[in-house]
Amino acid sequence: MTATSVAMRDAFGEALLALATDHPEMVVLDADVATSTRTAAFGIAYPDRFFNMGVAEANMTDVAAGLATCGLRPIASTFAIFLDLKATDQIRNIICYNNLPVILAGNYAGLSDSYDGASHQSILDLAVMRAMPNMAVIVPGDAVEMRQALELALRRDGPTYIRLCRNPTPVLFAGAEPLQLGKIRKLRDGRHLTIAVCGVPTFMAIEAASRLAALGVSVDLLEVSTIKPIDAEALAASARKTRKVLTVEEHTIQGGLGSAVAETLARRAPALMRMIGIQDTFAESGDWAGLMRKHGISAEHIEAEAMALAAGESR
Repeated sequence: MTATSVAMRDAFGEALLALATDHPEMVVLDADVATSTRTAAFGIAYPDRFFNMGVAEANMTDVAAGLATCGLRPIASTFAIFLDLKATDQIRNIICYNNLPVILAGNYAGLSDSYDGASHQSILDLAVMRAMPNMAVIVPGDAVEMRQALELALRRDGPTYIRLCRNPTPVLFAGAEPLQLGKIRKLRDGRHLTIAVCGVPTFMAIEAASRLAALGVSVDLLEVSTIKPIDAEALAASARKTRKVLTVEEHTIQGGLGSAVAETLARRAPALMRMIGIQDTFAESGDWAGLMRKHGISAEHIEAEAMALAAGESR
């Protein structure tokens, strides 16, 4: 892990510009938040390929679907909470039902729109999007994976949801093997328990695993950047080895990574489980780091939960 921190939204804006020449079919739509989602620079550089749809998320996704039927590769970008709730019907019935290659970029996901409170905090988008037939769901762990996710989505013949965070987070995967759709990235090999993590908390899980190693607890650390399709074989192999699995996500524990892992292991390799995430509640307005700590999404809490799980405690 490097000391450098980069916000995924900044990496997203830079990736749009970097990929524009190689993907002339790529167009970008935004719901009047282009300065926040960092699509504004693309709009300035390529005004004929950028569409500000106003505060009309459902309309934006419908237009994106129409553009996809014309051979274009639309990227519809706005705050995640408005994609997964205000445009749900259009995403389901127009984009997913017709299996159209539309990329949905859900920015300000998780608790990262912290000061705007519960109305803007997207803590259930993974549950909504992974339930959509034909939808791939990618949760990058850093800015490097964010660009790789966008490149993968541009080559995919179907809809893709990419989850982005607002806040700067450590760069983890510079120089590493690129992200692969449907494949887990194994960060550490261990035998006492498995930690499966996605998104921003990945750097926290890496820190927690190092602390646990110093205490004599070895962790099979898995970064699950693709929630759907999920790497069932890698998950099952790890669970068969450790028999204990802890999931970590910046999302409600209902329907997100924890649920996806539990569903997978129930059919292949049942294991003792704990889940770290938002516990069936709304959050509130406040500092992002403080909210993360309050809801147990921290290296310290991961360490504590892992120690309890390693001791055989379930809850």
